[in-house]
Amino acid sequence: MKQKRKRYSPEFKAQVVLEILKEEKSLTELSSEYGIHVNQLRK
Repeated sequence: MKQKRKRYSPEFKAQVVLEILKEEKSLTELSSEYGIHVNQLRK
């Protein structure tokens, strides 16, 4: 059975970007917290 792709809301994306820009946590910590692969956070 094919798995559906996750779709993230613009609000969620903005929240993640703001967290990255704060530079308080590493990308690895943020990826664990939000359940997103590190490579997706780097784009």
